[in-house]
Amino acid sequence: MLTNTEVENYLQKIVIILDTGILGLVTNPRSENLALECRRWLTRIELEGIRTVSSEISDYEIRRELIRAQKINGLRRLNELREEIGCLPINRETMQKAAELWAWARQTGQSTAHEESLDGDVILAAQAIILGLKSKSPIIATTNVKHIARYTPALHWRDISLENCIKKCFYL
Repeated sequence: MLTNTEVENYLQKIVIILDTGILGLVTNPRSENLALECRRWLTRIELEGIRTVSSEISDYEIRRELIRAQKINGLRRLNELREEIGCLPINRETMQKAAELWAWARQTGQSTAHEESLDGDVILAAQAIILGLKSKSPIIATTNVKHIARYTPALHWRDISLENCIKKCFYL
């Protein structure tokens, strides 16, 4: 059992990175059950003191579809969320790490996308790994735990709470 001080210290380190599917759910302007549940989850973890952030690759994947479908309300909500929680940038360091992950996955028979695909999962994982090197404890919130967890800590978004994050990362 952690002390309150240890929990407070952990809260300074933990960062939840929203995968594309989660970003799409929390910015969906419709009142569908799953989207509502995901928005409530995001509010709950933020109230627990857990920092969340988007990523440039997830933003891109959602944004391109919203633009194509001319979903103005969705774009507005995506922009608002990006302003509120921030966004991890894609840079040279990210892309170099992503290339290493992509090559490793193929060399070991664990690829997550078609060979000619850009593979957003490895870019997202690379962002988390690099953030982890900067003394943070990133966990990717996703519906695709199997693909992402081979690279970096990931949990299904419904399983993310302060208690589960501590179990996943603090005791590694």
